[in-house]
Amino acid sequence: MSQLRGKTLFITGASRGIGLAIALRAARDGANIAVVAKTDTPHPRLPGTVHTAVAEIEAAGGRGLACVTDIRQEEQVQAAVEQTVSTFGGIDILVNNASAIQLTGTIETELKRFDLMQAVNVRGTFACSKLCIPHLERSPNPHILNISPPLNLQPHWFQNHVAYSISKYGMSLCVLGMAAELAPLGIAVNALWPRTAIATAAVQNLLGGEQAVSRCRRPEIMADAAYAILVRDSRSQTGRFFIDDEVFADEGITDLSPYAVTPGADLLPDFFV
Repeated sequence: MSQLRGKTLFITGASRGIGLAIALRAARDGANIAVVAKTDTPHPRLPGTVHTAVAEIEAAGGRGLACVTDIRQEEQVQAAVEQTVSTFGGIDILVNNASAIQLTGTIETELKRFDLMQAVNVRGTFACSKLCIPHLERSPNPHILNISPPLNLQPHWFQNHVAYSISKYGMSLCVLGMAAELAPLGIAVNALWPRTAIATAAVQNLLGGEQAVSRCRRPEIMADAAYAILVRDSRSQTGRFFIDDEVFADEGITDLSPYAVTPGADLLPDFFV
């Protein structure tokens, strides 16, 4: 059964990685996907653009819309929302996936990088949520899903990269507050985070290159976990901080070996879990 057929997803950071994987999983159902990202032309170190993502979405069976957007800019987010509604007739699901990352200590973190992470991760998530809510409340099963960690205020999650941790926990605080705020509207607000590192450009470029990637799971594990959440009843599944393997356990799936980049590898644990 194609449970997302005809549904419209507004996905930030969907030109590559986890965002693109979520888009492609929904596209296989025949969903409409607004690809909301900055990359308009090829980047020397990052794969994919909004245009290549749309091509992949349409090849997978969905309908794609390229929305070249810097989510730090309110007017650009508003334009992307309006373009999506004009093209597809509404918005059913918002996935706040876009993030900036820099894993440095306090002294080593330039303030411009601090500002970037807060602006993309926290402010961008808040802005996209704020501007999509009037359309989500018209959907029969509306969801907001933030790719952010469970809230755990143990010091060791912060001590090595305070600025980044603050920004990701800010996304999770949006889940905590908005889930309660939007419950009367029937809009689910949840978070999803991986148990292990995921093979993305961030891992490739920041965490050890090919050797680190070989100890990751593929982005498809997050896509399939997101799909399982997004087809659930929005009025009964909200305010949750999901971990990908726990979502699969709920679905009766315990063998996650097909998602490993390297079969049998000793997998890297992810941050915050």
